[in-house]
Amino acid sequence: MFTSCQSAKPEKHNENDSVIKPVYKLAAVRQKGLSSVIKLPGQLAAYQEVSIFPKVNGYVKDVKVDIGSHVKKGQLLMTLEAPELEQSTMQAKEKYARTKADLSIDREHYNRLLEASQTPGAVSPLDLSFVKSKMESDSAVSNAAKSNWQMQETMQAYLIVTAPFDGIITDRNIHPGALVSAESKDSKPMLELKEVSHLRLQVDIPENLLGTMKVGDTLSFLTSAFPGKKIMAHISRKSTNVNEQFRSERIEADVNNENEFLTPGMYADIVIYSKGNESGFTIPKTSLVVSTEGKYVLAVRSGRIQKVDVTSGNQSGNLVEVFGNLNNSDSVIENANDEIKGAK
Repeated sequence: MFTSCQSAKPEKHNENDSVIKPVYKLAAVRQKGLSSVIKLPGQLAAYQEVSIFPKVNGYVKDVKVDIGSHVKKGQLLMTLEAPELEQSTMQAKEKYARTKADLSIDREHYNRLLEASQTPGAVSPLDLSFVKSKMESDSAVSNAAKSNWQMQETMQAYLIVTAPFDGIITDRNIHPGALVSAESKDSKPMLELKEVSHLRLQVDIPENLLGTMKVGDTLSFLTSAFPGKKIMAHISRKSTNVNEQFRSERIEADVNNENEFLTPGMYADIVIYSKGNESGFTIPKTSLVVSTEGKYVLAVRSGRIQKVDVTSGNQSGNLVEVFGNLNNSDSVIENANDEIKGAK
């Protein structure tokens, strides 16, 4: 009888049976607005400005102002002369006077016939109707002549050029004796008038910051003409229209410039204090991944990594404001990148 024995062999361990999982540092998500300081380029413009062109053809008779002249509303700036316009006004006035006299005679004639017609058979009804029609026709002619005379007087009033508002003459392109024409579209204006005691600070705000800014918010600006001099202002108006090309909205702030140390056209470095959006979430900048697929964060939920698409807002220090499908109980990978696996 044969007995076979089998010896026990040691078990072999597979090196892949134990996988070392990477450990990531997490950061808490906080829902709060992130205030920041934003610097944008802007410019100063006159609160009111006008280019003064001639309304009628004529010659420059006298110019009362020059570049840099301070003027008040209604002040005489210059006078023009147009002899043919003055002659037309006189003719229109005389024609109105003549038609007015004819109408007076027709009215007197009609009233007399109307009084005589009270006696039966004294006046033919046809004659009375004819005189009445002539009186009404002459009345229409007289009214037209009066309107023409008034129009000529209005045109003649354009020979006197006055200031439409308080300001400073910033440009002058005419001198006495020059011929000016109302029909010329390519000519330079006779005068340029700007209100500089009150300026507009104009700046274009990027679309992603519009929700954090409103009328009354404070901003400051610097100019190259006065280095280091910070000037405060408040947002006075918003255009409520986004420029489709630059994705920005124009806002304006009123600047008091009674001492006239600032001038229209100056470049301004504008500092805007953005309060942030209360519906946003604050995370470290390193948690925001920017790739060809867009912007996203890697949130850790129930031990699993999830990819959450977001949009970014204000930035301050090492923090950034994001908007997306997040909540206060979430945590995100602090040093995130697009090579981390397991994101879904």
